[in-house]
Amino acid sequence: MKIKTQEISNRIFEEKDVKLFVKRIDLTHEFISGNKWYKLKYNLLEAERNSFNTLLTFGGAYSNHILATSVLANENGFKSIGIIRGERCADLNPTLKLAKEHGMQLHYVSRKEYQFKQTSKFLSVLRNKFGDFYLIPEGGSNKFALKGTSEIITKNDSQDYICCSVGTGTTLAGIINSSSIKQNIIGFPAIKGFKELEKEIKSITTKSNWQLNNDFCFGGYAKTNSLLINFINNFNKNQLIPLDAIYTGKMMFGILELIAKDYFPKGSSILAIHTGGLQGNKGMNQRFGFNLP
Repeated sequence: MKIKTQEISNRIFEEKDVKLFVKRIDLTHEFISGNKWYKLKYNLLEAERNSFNTLLTFGGAYSNHILATSVLANENGFKSIGIIRGERCADLNPTLKLAKEHGMQLHYVSRKEYQFKQTSKFLSVLRNKFGDFYLIPEGGSNKFALKGTSEIITKNDSQDYICCSVGTGTTLAGIINSSSIKQNIIGFPAIKGFKELEKEIKSITTKSNWQLNNDFCFGGYAKTNSLLINFINNFNKNQLIPLDAIYTGKMMFGILELIAKDYFPKGSSILAIHTGGLQGNKGMNQRFGFNLP
């Protein structure tokens, strides 16, 4: 895996006496990038251990997880099935098109049906339709994913603060579990309401050196505005690091705002985890006419 940690340069960092580093786990793989690689790693090993030959998972039409699962399955000799939330569009978006090109069988269910995806009755219907399969939850979040995401942070990552964007909470929990108690972990949720998310994270970690900052979700999941889009494009131009508009762009915007407002004490070092998700920019560009990297 090609993982590197880059220091980010900015005049304000010198002024505030802080250092900012980005851990580029987005470079693990072109499609199974960032936290997706870590979340799927032990799920794949478990499927192999139990002699499954098909992976089935869930996601929305622009899901990074759906694409990552399709590629992982294809590269390791598995069949894959994606249960997609919502009706099928006449033309596949870039995410689903790539998933299909990597051999994933796409099955669409209504948003109402999708709410029951975790019930035994719903899963029984799927097994009757597709046969036996190894089930990976939406977003890949389970105990095997937690084991994988706990490997994102190593003893070499000794910064005072570790920041990460948050979807289901499994990646942040893994980072918390492998952090030093002296480190401060800040999660930047992609969703607007985060009480249930906070509850979920508390259920899978025993440490208390973390917090969620919901000030930079830009209105909620997949919500954007021109300020965020311009920030992402300027950041890529100045630092040569592409960000996505759902997760990492919002996190990085938040970190820089907090630095400007003296949130971090002088002399602090900050590590931002780049969790990937860049393929989602293609869908954003297609839907809204953005020019994201």
